[in-house]
Amino acid sequence: MYYNSTRNSSLRVSSAEAITNGISADGGLFVPESIPSLSLDEIKKIGDMKYADRAAYVFAKYLTDFTDAEIHYCTDNAYSTNFETENIAELAHLFDGTYMLELWHGPTCAFKDMALQILPYFLTTSAKKINLDKKIVILVATSGDTGKAALEGFKDVEGTQILVFYPVDGVSPMQKRQMRTQEGSNVGVCALKGNFDDCQNGVKAIFTNDEVKKELADNGLMFSSANSINWGRLVPQVVYYVSAYAELVRDGEIELGDKINIVVPTGNFGNILAAYYAKHMGIPVNKLICASNINNVLTDFINTGVYDRNRRFYATCSPSMDILISSNLERLLYLLADRNDAVIKGWFSQLAKDGKYEVSADVKEKLRSEFCAGYCDDEQTKATISEIYAKYGYTCDTHTAVAVKVYEDYKKSTGDTTKTVIASTASPYKFSAAVLEGIEGGKSDLDEYDKIDKLAELSKMSIPSALADLRNKPERFTDVIDKADMREYVLGRLGI
Repeated sequence: MYYNSTRNSSLRVSSAEAITNGISADGGLFVPESIPSLSLDEIKKIGDMKYADRAAYVFAKYLTDFTDAEIHYCTDNAYSTNFETENIAELAHLFDGTYMLELWHGPTCAFKDMALQILPYFLTTSAKKINLDKKIVILVATSGDTGKAALEGFKDVEGTQILVFYPVDGVSPMQKRQMRTQEGSNVGVCALKGNFDDCQNGVKAIFTNDEVKKELADNGLMFSSANSINWGRLVPQVVYYVSAYAELVRDGEIELGDKINIVVPTGNFGNILAAYYAKHMGIPVNKLICASNINNVLTDFINTGVYDRNRRFYATCSPSMDILISSNLERLLYLLADRNDAVIKGWFSQLAKDGKYEVSADVKEKLRSEFCAGYCDDEQTKATISEIYAKYGYTCDTHTAVAVKVYEDYKKSTGDTTKTVIASTASPYKFSAAVLEGIEGGKSDLDEYDKIDKLAELSKMSIPSALADLRNKPERFTDVIDKADMREYVLGRLGI
């Protein structure tokens, strides 16, 4: 299995090279030359495995330059004692025919742990495979969850250094505290005056700057990424959709071959793109339902074929989706455009120049044949949290509530009763203020940790130790900079 760049189809690299580099030198994203298949018999077999073995089975189809021993080294270390539940990804039966795929039982209480606990193993193994003799500098832009998960995954990993940028007013208080108190000798965190797109654009500009790359090379350093632009971040996300389907079959919730719907709350499009890859590997999927908050650029795009980031940006109670430039969409469009790199370069040049582009009629048709999309605002999000809590005694975070609301709207408009998996992406304790407001119907004057205690009382859920332990940790990283200063900040932190 080789990997092409979305902006240069003639480029062919191994998975180890794709993971180590993170992004192609031409600014494109790496995608596998083909999507490997899973037969129904294989899917049934996967259901009888532990999660680490399920992951290894899927990875063997994509990372063909890795030996079985190397893959199991990665999976056995990533999916062992780092998660609070033995199943790693829990399936909760919410109501008739609807299941919550709980992806937040890892060390930072968000779905990003599912990939970022294994990415350091992928990256260090890949570096050895290609005889890399440079220290790897991980640059991360985060809307909240990726940053902490990446910091936790890479802390004190030999041969790496990690720098994370987050929007100063664009993350929850708990997310901010998680990052500012991060331990580790090779980590750094900085807030940016701006939004997530400013962070993401700045990181990508630094990544692809030839002068900066030369300065790093002269000092024995090179860049890589822990964002989902890195294929090593995306492929672990494919696993949990395969796993969820196999588990539903094993438990008799569906028959082998039955189709399911998958609903994903997403801003950067990586999490739902992983579900698309799972479908095209052979997981029987009816509809992929893309759920957005009021920053509904993806909803508009799926419904119209016009991507337009020239709109008001909203800071919401589901901040991990406060994104107007969905970088992983480029991978999907490359596939829908039959891997035509010239078309992709044209669309994304338009996006850079004008802030918008419109895809062709055939791509619009393909898009709408597989995806549906909807969105809701903060008021509807909190109302959904209240409704789920009152009806089912289930407490969910704000992002998951967006997905539930969009799914309910989808069912009403279509009458589709296909059994459905909803990706639950974060612990409610990471967004305790908004969750409490939803359950209790008003804002609370309690401080962050008193809110957590109150939420524990109402939800009957234990407080994750990773969050409880933050109460008395000192803050190490309090820098706040302008977006124009990112390059100088990075070089300064690296001692260049």
